[in-house]
Amino acid sequence: MEMPRIHASIIFAVAGLGIVLTTLVFGVLTTNQSVNNTGNVKAVGVNVYSDSGCTQQLSLIPWGTLEPGARRNYTIYIKNTGNVGVTLNLTTGNWNSSAARSYITLTWNREAYALSHQTSVSAILSLAVSSSVSGVQGFSFDVIITGTERTQ
Repeated sequence: MEMPRIHASIIFAVAGLGIVLTTLVFGVLTTNQSVNNTGNVKAVGVNVYSDSGCTQQLSLIPWGTLEPGARRNYTIYIKNTGNVGVTLNLTTGNWNSSAARSYITLTWNREAYALSHQTSVSAILSLAVSSSVSGVQGFSFDVIITGTERTQ
């Protein structure tokens, strides 16, 4: 008993149909949400700049539009213009959208960093939006960088 031969064109047609159906189903199951935002910068005991020469003071971080699950980095420069060394600390405040605070996290690479007087250092702020963000269309908040006098 001879098995019927399946033509290659039928195999390609069935495979192509499978690819199209997979793409359509994936498109139906995927959603997208953009989150518009800005961030204000306040500095206590130090100055914050947008350039490495510390000539352009920074007052606003334009994070842009972020998708759920996104992470965006922004480089800033911190200068200790005082006469004593300080320890750096980052906090946030004044959230405009209380829901945003549950889904958005700001971290950096200079927490508890010892910054000598009259020196500067670059810092990378990292803003992450949870992949499960919901109910947030836009937000803003203050980035607060504090330099606390170091005790010997």
